[in-house]
Amino acid sequence: MNIFENHLSEIKKLIISEKKSLKLNYVNDFRGVNLEVPPEQFNFDLSCNISMVLAKKNKIDPKNLAIRLKDIFLNKIENFSEIDIAGPGFLNIKLSKSALINNIHSILKDKTYGSTKSNETYNIEFVSANPTGPMHVGHCRGAIYGDVLSNLLRFNGNKVTKEYYINDYGSQIRNFIKSVHLRILEIKYKKKFPKNENLYPGLYIKDIAEKIIKENTKINFDDLEKNFEFLKRESLKFSMELIKKDLKLLGITHDNFFSETDIVNKDLVNKAVKILKERSFVEEGFLQPPKGESSANWKKIKRLIFKSTLFGDDTDRALQKNDGSWTYFANDVAYHMDKVNRNYKNLINILGADHTGYVKRITAAVSALSENKIKLNCKVCQLVKLYKDGAPFKMSKRAGEFISAQDLLNEVEKDQIRFMMLNRSNDVELDFDFDKVKEKTKDNPVFYVQYAYARINSLLRTLNLSLLKEISISEKYINFNALEERIVRKVFEWPKIIESASRKFDLHKIPFYLYELSTLFHAYWSKGNDDRNYKFIEKEQIKRKEILLVINLVALVIQNGMSILGVSLPKKM
Repeated sequence: MNIFENHLSEIKKLIISEKKSLKLNYVNDFRGVNLEVPPEQFNFDLSCNISMVLAKKNKIDPKNLAIRLKDIFLNKIENFSEIDIAGPGFLNIKLSKSALINNIHSILKDKTYGSTKSNETYNIEFVSANPTGPMHVGHCRGAIYGDVLSNLLRFNGNKVTKEYYINDYGSQIRNFIKSVHLRILEIKYKKKFPKNENLYPGLYIKDIAEKIIKENTKINFDDLEKNFEFLKRESLKFSMELIKKDLKLLGITHDNFFSETDIVNKDLVNKAVKILKERSFVEEGFLQPPKGESSANWKKIKRLIFKSTLFGDDTDRALQKNDGSWTYFANDVAYHMDKVNRNYKNLINILGADHTGYVKRITAAVSALSENKIKLNCKVCQLVKLYKDGAPFKMSKRAGEFISAQDLLNEVEKDQIRFMMLNRSNDVELDFDFDKVKEKTKDNPVFYVQYAYARINSLLRTLNLSLLKEISISEKYINFNALEERIVRKVFEWPKIIESASRKFDLHKIPFYLYELSTLFHAYWSKGNDDRNYKFIEKEQIKRKEILLVINLVALVIQNGMSILGVSLPKKM
């Protein structure tokens, strides 16, 4: 249910049928025509720019065309009761009472009100943190962003696979296993854990070591190389358990886990390179020296190179290191080949702030592997800065002093974390203030939205009612006051918020909208304290049926919005 699409369709059909009377030569292309919510000061339900768009295409005066359109619309479209021309030709439209009540009843019957009703397949890879320890706060933002994006796309009717790529191969993993082994020696033989910048000194490593010892009492762990594969399997098992536990506490579960080790074991890199060679996208050659490095100092080594510049990248990319082994990028190319072969229509990667420079090359690889049939969309989540008592928190994973997801959850609840991590656009840094998100005031957005829903439920309990799909009210008697009109128009806007958030993955628009809607509702609620005419209840009965319409509309949108965000809605607060 999208009143903007419905009424815009009415307008387009009428203009095509009235083409001659309007003296228009070009009306088949309505590109650029839209129907929006007008600025509040105009006190209308809809605003349309069609006169300006058609005037430009037909080379006529937009104001004169707007005057003619106004007369035709009022005569031919029963759903429009009043039209005003603003600025260079905007048509501000007020809906008739019958249109208003019909739209409201249609919304209340639609459990998925706002959904774009699409049906595509998506693979969304997110978190994918190195399994060298528990999640830290830097991972939380991307984890929540990926989960909520999955919820949004599913709300729209799409099939979504939430995937985690386990980076369980390479030098970092070897250092991680070595760290666990040294902790085992420390526990069993009191050998001091060495200070080494390549090791992981965090106490969680000691916890993993203790679990391995406890479950494997008969194994001699003295020789690292002899026990390496066993230690790798056990250490990764416990490390992934920590990560999955943290994710679950944040309300996140993945559908699929893909191991980098499988890429190596299944020889996927060679298979991917073979495909790219056959398409002439890989060749043996020499890389140019990095920017700022002298050509004289640059050692030329022949290696396999992916011609990513053919697909919009800034430079071609090496698939081999100096020693001939595969680069990390080569493994990622193989992983994305596997994703392409699984026949998803859309691939999405949620990346951390340190992966911004990686976007073009992996996007190029997907274009090459899929022959431009599949688009990879990469969204980068910028850093989170933590504050408590006015002072910043610091984290350093290498030093073992990072702020973990568990530390964050010990301070604030999951709902507060999920809502606030999305309260700003993913491409800007986020300040997360522990004190602010605990406040029970208007300054705490998640509380304010939850409180609006709790207030609605308290009202329904008083009236001994539940949320309704339809409310019987005659259009003759419907008479919204100014605050009710603002709320209804805000509710009408919800499908546009969903459409915009879905098109560009601008998830911050959802919590921002929910906060605005809740602010309007709280103002509506509080008005009754100052003005008896605005009271909801009189003699234990609802004063006006319009009130029931408004609170049911607000409740429906808050339910859908908070469900997408994965945030709970308590009925009492």
